[in-house]
Amino acid sequence: MEKQSFQDNIKELEKEISSTKYNKATQHHIGLLKAKLARLKEKQLARGKGGRGEGYAVKKSGDATVILIGFPSVGKSTLLNNLTAAKSAVAAYEFTTLTVIPGTMEWKGAKIQLLDVPGIVQGAASGRGRGKEVLGVAMSADLVLLMVDVLHPEHALILVKEVGDYNLRLNQQKPDVKIIKTAKGGLDIGTTVKLTKMSSETAKSICREMGIINAQVVIRENITADQLIDVIEGNKKYLPAVTVLNKVDLLSYSAAEEIRQNIHADLCISADQKTNLTVLKDLIYDRLRFIRIYTKEAGKKADMNDPLITLRGTTIKDVCNKLHRDFVTKFKFARIWGSSKFPGQIFKNKDYELKEGDVIEIHLR
Repeated sequence: MEKQSFQDNIKELEKEISSTKYNKATQHHIGLLKAKLARLKEKQLARGKGGRGEGYAVKKSGDATVILIGFPSVGKSTLLNNLTAAKSAVAAYEFTTLTVIPGTMEWKGAKIQLLDVPGIVQGAASGRGRGKEVLGVAMSADLVLLMVDVLHPEHALILVKEVGDYNLRLNQQKPDVKIIKTAKGGLDIGTTVKLTKMSSETAKSICREMGIINAQVVIRENITADQLIDVIEGNKKYLPAVTVLNKVDLLSYSAAEEIRQNIHADLCISADQKTNLTVLKDLIYDRLRFIRIYTKEAGKKADMNDPLITLRGTTIKDVCNKLHRDFVTKFKFARIWGSSKFPGQIFKNKDYELKEGDVIEIHLR
C-alpha cells in the first residue's frame, strides 16, 4: 500500500504540474510542486522502491567514452560497426543487443570508446526493459549519443525525458549556485543577477520544502526552479550530447531535414549507407572539447603523427603534469609554435592556455 501511495502522489503531482499553465502568477506554485515531487522521488529511492539498477560492467578505455542510446532497432549496432572495428550483432528485429558491445573509434589522433547498449523504451528510468542498467552505463560515459529513427521522431522527447529522469543533464552546465548550511539564522537568499525565471521567494520556498531551513544561498545566474532543485539534490551528472536522426535514406532530403529541425537533432545520418559519418566523427570530437597538442624535444622535430589528446582550456602546467609529475616543479619555460605570436615564443607562465595544433617544447631547470 505504501508503494502505491508513493506512486499515486507522484502521478498526481506530475499531472498538476503538466496541467498548470506556466506564467508569472503560477511560477511560485509550480516551483513548489516541483520541489515536492523531487522530495517524494528521493524518499521513494531511499526506501528501496524504484531504486537504481546495478548497470552493466564496462571497462573504460581510450581518451573518452561515448554511449549510444536509442529505442530498439534504431541502428546503433550498424553505427558502431561502421565507426569502429567492433562486431555488434545486427538484425531487423528488436532487442538484438543483449549486452554492452564496445568499439574504438580513432579520429584525429584520439581513441574514443563507443558503447552499443540494449535499446531503451518509455519507462526505462523506472526500470522497464533493462532501462536502469543501460542508463547506469551512461552515468560513467563522457558523452551521450542519442539516436532517433526518422520514422519515429516522437522518440526524441521520450529519450530526453528518460535520461533526465535518471539524473542525467545533457548539454547543460552545473548551475552557479553556492549553498552553505548554517546552524541558525534561517534562509538568506543572495543573488548577483536579476532573477526572471524564479523569484527569491520561490527559491526560499523550494529550499524549505527540500529540508534546507538554515543556510546562505548565493545564486550567480538566472536559473529556473528545476535547476535549483538539481543543485539541492546534488546527484545530477552533466554530460555533452549529440542527437542524430538515423535512416534518413528512407525519406527525401527535405523531409528528413524538416524532421531534424523539428526535434532539434544535430545531424541527419544513415548508419547503413554511411551518410554523414565523417561529419558525425567531427561533431563527437568537438563536443568532447578535444584538442591536439604536439610535444617536441629541443633540437628535434615534433612527431606530428602522435598528438597528445587533451581538452580545451589545457595549460602548460596541465601538459607538464601529463608528461611527468616532476616537470611542474622543474619547469623553466616553454616554447610554443602555432597559436603564439611568433614561432617558438617563450612562455614562463605555466597558466598559458594551449590551442588546437600547438607544438610545445618544455625546458626544465
